[in-house]
Amino acid sequence: MQTVPPSPAIKAVMASAEWLAHRYDPGQDAIHMVPLPRARHADLPFLTDEYLGSDLRPLVLRREDALAQAPAPAPVHFLFHSAYCCSTLLAAAFDIPGVSMGLKEPVILNDIVGWRHRGAKGPEAALVLDQTLRLLARPFGPGEAVVVKPSNVVNPLIPAMMAMRPDARALLLHAPLEDYLASIARKGMWGRLWVRDLLQKLLREGMVDLGIAPADYLGLTDLQVAAVGWLAQQAQFHRIAEQLGSRQIATLDSERLIADPAGSLAGLARLFGLPLDRTAVETIANGPIFTRDAKTGGDFAQGQRAEEARRGKTLHAEELEKVAAWAAVLAGNVGIPMALPHPLAA
Repeated sequence: MQTVPPSPAIKAVMASAEWLAHRYDPGQDAIHMVPLPRARHADLPFLTDEYLGSDLRPLVLRREDALAQAPAPAPVHFLFHSAYCCSTLLAAAFDIPGVSMGLKEPVILNDIVGWRHRGAKGPEAALVLDQTLRLLARPFGPGEAVVVKPSNVVNPLIPAMMAMRPDARALLLHAPLEDYLASIARKGMWGRLWVRDLLQKLLREGMVDLGIAPADYLGLTDLQVAAVGWLAQQAQFHRIAEQLGSRQIATLDSERLIADPAGSLAGLARLFGLPLDRTAVETIANGPIFTRDAKTGGDFAQGQRAEEARRGKTLHAEELEKVAAWAAVLAGNVGIPMALPHPLAA
Protein backbone atom coordinates (compact mmCIF):
# COMPACT_ATOMS: atom_id res chain seq x y z
CA MET A 1 0.00 0.00 0.00
CA GLN A 2 1.43 3.36 -1.02
CA THR A 3 1.44 6.39 1.23
CA VAL A 4 -0.72 9.39 0.43
CA PRO A 5 1.22 11.73 -1.92
CA PRO A 6 1.23 15.53 -1.78
CA SER A 7 -1.65 17.43 -3.36
CA PRO A 8 -0.03 18.08 -6.79
CA ALA A 9 0.58 14.35 -7.22
CA ILE A 10 -3.03 13.59 -6.27
CA LYS A 11 -4.18 16.06 -8.91
CA ALA A 12 -2.07 14.35 -11.58
CA VAL A 13 -3.45 10.93 -10.63
CA MET A 14 -7.05 12.07 -10.59
CA ALA A 15 -6.65 13.91 -13.91
CA SER A 16 -5.87 10.65 -15.67
CA ALA A 17 -8.52 8.00 -16.30
CA GLU A 18 -5.63 5.56 -16.63
CA TRP A 19 -5.69 5.55 -12.82
CA LEU A 20 -8.76 3.45 -12.10
CA ALA A 21 -10.96 4.05 -9.06
CA HIS A 22 -10.75 0.39 -8.09
CA ARG A 23 -11.97 -0.17 -4.51
CA TYR A 24 -13.81 1.68 -1.76
CA ASP A 25 -12.81 1.01 1.85
CA PRO A 26 -15.64 2.26 4.09
CA GLY A 27 -13.60 1.60 7.25
CA GLN A 28 -11.05 4.19 6.20
CA ASP A 29 -13.40 6.15 3.90
CA ALA A 30 -10.74 5.72 1.23
CA ILE A 31 -10.55 5.19 -2.50
CA HIS A 32 -7.97 2.76 -3.88
CA MET A 33 -6.57 4.01 -7.19
CA VAL A 34 -4.61 1.63 -9.44
CA PRO A 35 -2.69 2.39 -12.64
CA LEU A 36 -4.33 0.74 -15.63
CA PRO A 37 -3.31 1.94 -19.10
CA ARG A 38 -6.05 2.00 -21.68
CA ALA A 39 -4.35 -0.71 -23.74
CA ARG A 40 -4.53 -3.13 -20.81
CA HIS A 41 -8.30 -2.76 -20.51
CA ALA A 42 -8.59 -4.70 -23.76
CA ASP A 43 -6.79 -7.68 -22.20
CA LEU A 44 -9.04 -7.92 -19.13
CA PRO A 45 -12.53 -9.42 -19.10
CA PHE A 46 -13.33 -7.78 -15.74
CA LEU A 47 -11.81 -5.01 -13.63
CA THR A 48 -11.49 -7.27 -10.59
CA ASP A 49 -8.55 -8.26 -8.39
CA GLU A 50 -8.56 -11.72 -9.96
CA TYR A 51 -7.69 -10.30 -13.38
CA LEU A 52 -5.77 -7.18 -12.38
CA GLY A 53 -3.23 -9.31 -10.52
CA SER A 54 -1.72 -9.43 -7.06
CA ASP A 55 0.93 -6.73 -7.52
CA LEU A 56 -1.41 -3.74 -7.78
CA ARG A 57 0.14 -1.58 -5.03
CA PRO A 58 -2.87 0.77 -4.93
CA LEU A 59 -2.59 4.44 -4.16
CA VAL A 60 -4.93 4.94 -1.20
CA LEU A 61 -6.60 8.35 -1.05
CA ARG A 62 -9.08 9.80 1.36
CA ARG A 63 -12.39 10.03 -0.45
CA GLU A 64 -12.60 13.78 0.05
CA ASP A 65 -9.10 14.27 -1.39
CA ALA A 66 -9.87 12.16 -4.45
CA LEU A 67 -13.09 14.04 -5.13
CA ALA A 68 -11.51 17.44 -4.58
CA GLN A 69 -9.01 16.80 -7.39
CA ALA A 70 -11.26 14.91 -9.81
CA PRO A 71 -11.86 16.60 -13.18
CA ALA A 72 -15.28 17.34 -14.62
CA PRO A 73 -16.95 14.04 -15.49
CA ALA A 74 -17.53 12.83 -19.02
CA PRO A 75 -21.00 11.83 -20.21
CA VAL A 76 -21.72 8.41 -18.68
CA HIS A 77 -24.00 5.65 -19.91
CA PHE A 78 -24.68 2.12 -18.67
CA LEU A 79 -24.82 -1.46 -19.89
CA PHE A 80 -26.90 -3.28 -17.27
CA HIS A 81 -27.30 -7.02 -17.73
CA SER A 82 -28.59 -10.22 -16.15
CA ALA A 83 -25.42 -12.26 -16.86
CA TYR A 84 -24.38 -14.76 -19.55
CA CYS A 85 -25.63 -12.47 -22.33
CA CYS A 86 -22.48 -11.18 -24.09
CA SER A 87 -22.32 -8.03 -21.98
CA THR A 88 -18.52 -8.20 -21.64
CA LEU A 89 -18.17 -8.40 -25.40
CA LEU A 90 -20.45 -5.41 -25.86
CA ALA A 91 -18.61 -3.30 -23.27
CA ALA A 92 -15.31 -4.09 -25.00
CA ALA A 93 -16.77 -2.82 -28.28
CA PHE A 94 -17.00 0.69 -26.79
CA ASP A 95 -13.23 1.07 -26.43
CA ILE A 96 -13.18 3.59 -29.28
CA PRO A 97 -10.49 6.28 -28.90
CA GLY A 98 -11.95 9.72 -29.45
CA VAL A 99 -15.51 8.47 -28.91
CA SER A 100 -15.95 6.34 -25.78
CA MET A 101 -14.45 3.89 -23.32
CA GLY A 102 -16.14 0.83 -21.84
CA LEU A 103 -15.47 -0.18 -18.22
CA LYS A 104 -16.10 -3.88 -17.57
CA GLU A 105 -17.49 -4.53 -14.08
CA PRO A 106 -15.51 -2.08 -11.94
CA VAL A 107 -15.40 -3.76 -8.55
CA ILE A 108 -15.75 -0.48 -6.63
CA LEU A 109 -19.50 -0.67 -7.36
CA ASN A 110 -19.61 -4.17 -5.86
CA ASP A 111 -17.91 -2.73 -2.77
CA ILE A 112 -20.84 -0.35 -2.27
CA VAL A 113 -23.33 -3.23 -2.60
CA GLY A 114 -21.40 -5.23 0.01
CA TRP A 115 -21.20 -2.21 2.30
CA ARG A 116 -24.99 -1.81 2.10
CA HIS A 117 -25.42 -5.47 3.01
CA ARG A 118 -23.22 -4.92 6.06
CA GLY A 119 -25.47 -2.13 7.30
CA ALA A 120 -24.41 1.11 5.60
CA LYS A 121 -27.00 3.84 6.07
CA GLY A 122 -28.97 4.73 2.96
CA PRO A 123 -28.03 8.42 2.61
CA GLU A 124 -24.34 7.71 3.24
CA ALA A 125 -24.23 4.86 0.72
CA ALA A 126 -26.09 7.02 -1.83
CA LEU A 127 -23.52 9.81 -1.46
CA VAL A 128 -20.61 7.43 -1.98
CA LEU A 129 -22.36 5.83 -4.97
CA ASP A 130 -22.89 9.24 -6.56
CA GLN A 131 -19.26 10.17 -6.01
CA THR A 132 -18.07 6.79 -7.30
CA LEU A 133 -19.96 7.34 -10.54
CA ARG A 134 -18.17 10.66 -10.87
CA LEU A 135 -14.78 8.98 -10.42
CA LEU A 136 -15.61 6.29 -12.97
CA ALA A 137 -16.74 8.95 -15.45
CA ARG A 138 -13.34 10.63 -15.72
CA PRO A 139 -12.77 10.92 -19.49
CA PHE A 140 -10.04 8.91 -21.19
CA GLY A 141 -9.72 11.50 -23.95
CA PRO A 142 -11.22 14.86 -24.95
CA GLY A 143 -14.87 14.53 -25.86
CA GLU A 144 -15.10 10.85 -24.94
CA ALA A 145 -18.04 9.30 -23.11
CA VAL A 146 -17.69 6.50 -20.56
CA VAL A 147 -19.86 3.37 -20.85
CA VAL A 148 -19.99 1.49 -17.54
CA LYS A 149 -20.96 -2.17 -17.43
CA PRO A 150 -21.49 -3.06 -13.75
CA SER A 151 -21.66 -6.61 -12.45
CA ASN A 152 -25.24 -7.83 -12.27
CA VAL A 153 -24.97 -7.92 -8.46
CA VAL A 154 -25.12 -4.11 -8.75
CA ASN A 155 -28.57 -4.26 -10.44
CA PRO A 156 -30.46 -3.37 -7.23
CA LEU A 157 -28.78 0.05 -7.50
CA ILE A 158 -30.01 0.73 -11.06
CA PRO A 159 -32.90 3.02 -10.01
CA ALA A 160 -30.59 5.09 -7.81
CA MET A 161 -27.88 5.30 -10.47
CA MET A 162 -30.31 6.43 -13.15
CA ALA A 163 -31.85 9.00 -10.81
CA MET A 164 -28.39 10.35 -10.00
CA ARG A 165 -27.54 10.64 -13.71
CA PRO A 166 -30.72 11.82 -15.47
CA ASP A 167 -28.77 12.50 -18.67
CA ALA A 168 -27.48 8.93 -18.78
CA ARG A 169 -28.93 6.32 -21.10
CA ALA A 170 -28.95 2.60 -20.29
CA LEU A 171 -29.24 -0.67 -22.13
CA LEU A 172 -30.90 -3.57 -20.31
CA LEU A 173 -29.25 -6.64 -21.83
CA HIS A 174 -30.39 -10.20 -21.19
CA ALA A 175 -30.26 -13.70 -22.64
CA PRO A 176 -33.45 -15.55 -23.58
CA LEU A 177 -34.41 -17.87 -20.73
CA GLU A 178 -33.44 -21.16 -22.40
CA ASP A 179 -30.11 -19.72 -23.57
CA TYR A 180 -29.41 -18.52 -20.03
CA LEU A 181 -30.26 -21.90 -18.52
CA ALA A 182 -28.13 -23.70 -21.09
CA SER A 183 -25.17 -21.41 -20.27
CA ILE A 184 -25.49 -22.25 -16.58
CA ALA A 185 -25.72 -25.98 -17.32
CA ARG A 186 -22.58 -25.83 -19.52
CA LYS A 187 -20.63 -24.15 -16.70
CA GLY A 188 -21.03 -27.26 -14.53
CA MET A 189 -20.60 -27.02 -10.78
CA TRP A 190 -19.31 -23.44 -10.80
CA GLY A 191 -22.27 -22.17 -12.78
CA ARG A 192 -24.67 -23.95 -10.46
CA LEU A 193 -22.95 -22.54 -7.38
CA TRP A 194 -23.02 -19.08 -8.92
CA VAL A 195 -26.80 -19.06 -9.45
CA ARG A 196 -27.37 -20.09 -5.82
CA ASP A 197 -25.13 -17.26 -4.64
CA LEU A 198 -27.02 -14.86 -6.91
CA LEU A 199 -30.35 -16.03 -5.50
CA GLN A 200 -29.13 -15.34 -1.95
CA LYS A 201 -28.21 -11.78 -2.97
CA LEU A 202 -31.52 -11.21 -4.76
CA LEU A 203 -33.44 -12.47 -1.74
CA ARG A 204 -31.46 -10.14 0.53
CA GLU A 205 -32.41 -7.24 -1.73
CA GLY A 206 -36.11 -8.19 -1.66
CA MET A 207 -36.13 -8.70 -5.43
CA VAL A 208 -37.72 -12.16 -5.51
CA ASP A 209 -41.51 -12.22 -5.36
CA LEU A 210 -42.64 -15.35 -7.19
CA GLY A 211 -45.05 -16.87 -4.68
CA ILE A 212 -42.51 -19.46 -3.48
CA ALA A 213 -42.22 -20.00 0.26
CA PRO A 214 -38.67 -19.25 1.53
CA ALA A 215 -38.23 -22.78 2.87
CA ASP A 216 -39.06 -24.22 -0.58
CA TYR A 217 -36.03 -22.70 -2.32
CA LEU A 218 -33.85 -25.45 -0.86
CA GLY A 219 -35.93 -28.00 -2.68
CA LEU A 220 -35.36 -26.49 -6.12
CA THR A 221 -32.92 -27.96 -8.60
CA ASP A 222 -29.94 -25.89 -9.67
CA LEU A 223 -31.55 -24.92 -12.96
CA GLN A 224 -34.80 -24.02 -11.20
CA VAL A 225 -32.75 -21.71 -8.99
CA ALA A 226 -31.21 -20.26 -12.16
CA ALA A 227 -34.69 -19.70 -13.59
CA VAL A 228 -35.82 -17.94 -10.40
CA GLY A 229 -32.85 -15.57 -10.67
CA TRP A 230 -33.61 -14.91 -14.32
CA LEU A 231 -37.27 -14.18 -13.58
CA ALA A 232 -36.41 -11.83 -10.70
CA GLN A 233 -34.05 -9.86 -12.92
CA GLN A 234 -36.53 -9.92 -15.81
CA ALA A 235 -39.19 -8.47 -13.52
CA GLN A 236 -36.83 -5.72 -12.39
CA PHE A 237 -35.80 -4.86 -15.96
CA HIS A 238 -39.46 -4.67 -17.00
CA ARG A 239 -40.29 -2.30 -14.13
CA ILE A 240 -37.31 -0.06 -14.90
CA ALA A 241 -38.08 0.07 -18.61
CA GLU A 242 -41.71 0.95 -17.94
CA GLN A 243 -40.85 3.58 -15.33
CA LEU A 244 -38.06 5.37 -17.21
CA GLY A 245 -39.37 4.96 -20.74
CA SER A 246 -37.69 4.82 -24.12
CA ARG A 247 -35.93 8.18 -23.71
CA GLN A 248 -33.53 6.68 -21.19
CA ILE A 249 -33.86 2.92 -21.63
CA ALA A 250 -33.56 0.36 -24.41
CA THR A 251 -33.62 -3.42 -24.12
CA LEU A 252 -31.79 -6.09 -26.09
CA ASP A 253 -31.33 -9.84 -25.94
CA SER A 254 -28.07 -11.61 -26.66
CA GLU A 255 -29.53 -13.66 -29.51
CA ARG A 256 -30.27 -10.52 -31.49
CA LEU A 257 -26.93 -8.95 -30.56
CA ILE A 258 -24.99 -11.88 -32.01
CA ALA A 259 -27.28 -12.14 -35.05
CA ASP A 260 -26.93 -8.44 -35.88
CA PRO A 261 -23.91 -6.86 -34.16
CA ALA A 262 -23.74 -3.92 -36.57
CA GLY A 263 -27.40 -3.05 -36.11
CA SER A 264 -27.11 -3.40 -32.34
CA LEU A 265 -24.04 -1.16 -32.20
CA ALA A 266 -25.68 1.43 -34.44
CA GLY A 267 -28.74 1.47 -32.18
CA LEU A 268 -26.60 1.84 -29.07
CA ALA A 269 -24.57 4.65 -30.64
CA ARG A 270 -27.83 6.52 -31.21
CA LEU A 271 -29.09 5.77 -27.71
CA PHE A 272 -25.83 6.98 -26.12
CA GLY A 273 -25.42 9.91 -28.51
CA LEU A 274 -22.05 8.70 -29.80
CA PRO A 275 -20.69 9.95 -33.14
CA LEU A 276 -20.31 6.60 -34.93
CA ASP A 277 -21.08 6.47 -38.63
CA ARG A 278 -21.99 3.34 -40.58
CA THR A 279 -18.39 2.64 -41.57
CA ALA A 280 -17.16 2.85 -37.96
CA VAL A 281 -19.95 0.57 -36.75
CA GLU A 282 -19.28 -2.06 -39.42
CA THR A 283 -15.54 -1.94 -38.72
CA ILE A 284 -16.16 -2.77 -35.06
CA ALA A 285 -18.80 -5.40 -35.82
CA ASN A 286 -16.53 -7.16 -38.31
CA GLY A 287 -13.40 -6.78 -36.21
CA PRO A 288 -11.76 -8.93 -33.54
CA ILE A 289 -14.16 -7.98 -30.73
CA PHE A 290 -16.92 -10.19 -32.16
CA THR A 291 -14.65 -13.06 -33.18
CA ARG A 292 -13.10 -13.90 -29.82
CA ASP A 293 -14.24 -15.04 -26.42
CA ALA A 294 -14.52 -11.86 -24.34
CA LYS A 295 -13.62 -13.71 -21.14
CA THR A 296 -10.74 -15.93 -22.29
CA GLY A 297 -9.44 -14.07 -25.33
CA GLY A 298 -9.63 -17.24 -27.45
CA ASP A 299 -10.75 -16.99 -31.06
CA PHE A 300 -14.24 -18.01 -32.14
CA ALA A 301 -14.61 -19.61 -35.54
CA GLN A 302 -17.58 -18.65 -37.69
CA GLY A 303 -20.71 -20.08 -36.07
CA GLN A 304 -18.83 -21.48 -33.05
CA ARG A 305 -20.96 -19.62 -30.48
CA ALA A 306 -24.16 -20.97 -32.03
CA GLU A 307 -22.75 -24.49 -32.24
CA GLU A 308 -21.65 -24.50 -28.58
CA ALA A 309 -25.07 -23.26 -27.54
CA ARG A 310 -26.74 -25.95 -29.65
CA ARG A 311 -24.60 -28.70 -28.11
CA GLY A 312 -25.36 -27.46 -24.61
CA LYS A 313 -29.08 -27.44 -25.27
CA THR A 314 -28.93 -30.92 -26.75
CA LEU A 315 -26.94 -32.35 -23.84
CA HIS A 316 -29.30 -30.95 -21.21
CA ALA A 317 -32.46 -30.95 -23.34
CA GLU A 318 -34.81 -32.75 -20.97
CA GLU A 319 -33.97 -30.65 -17.92
CA LEU A 320 -33.93 -27.39 -19.89
CA GLU A 321 -37.34 -28.09 -21.41
CA LYS A 322 -38.93 -28.92 -18.07
CA VAL A 323 -37.42 -25.98 -16.20
CA ALA A 324 -38.30 -23.52 -18.99
CA ALA A 325 -41.90 -24.73 -18.95
CA TRP A 326 -42.02 -24.48 -15.14
CA ALA A 327 -40.59 -20.95 -15.26
CA ALA A 328 -43.12 -19.89 -17.91
CA VAL A 329 -45.98 -21.01 -15.65
CA LEU A 330 -44.39 -19.20 -12.71
CA ALA A 331 -44.00 -16.04 -14.79
CA GLY A 332 -47.62 -16.21 -15.88
CA ASN A 333 -48.84 -16.65 -12.32
CA VAL A 334 -47.14 -13.47 -11.11
CA GLY A 335 -47.35 -11.43 -14.31
CA ILE A 336 -43.72 -11.29 -15.45
CA PRO A 337 -43.55 -10.67 -19.22
CA MET A 338 -41.05 -12.87 -21.03
CA ALA A 339 -40.30 -10.03 -23.49
CA LEU A 340 -39.12 -6.59 -22.42
CA PRO A 341 -40.48 -3.26 -23.69
CA HIS A 342 -38.52 -0.64 -25.64
CA PRO A 343 -36.41 -2.96 -27.80
CA LEU A 344 -33.27 -1.32 -29.15
CA ALA A 345 -33.91 0.16 -32.56
CA ALA A 346 -31.39 -1.09 -35.13
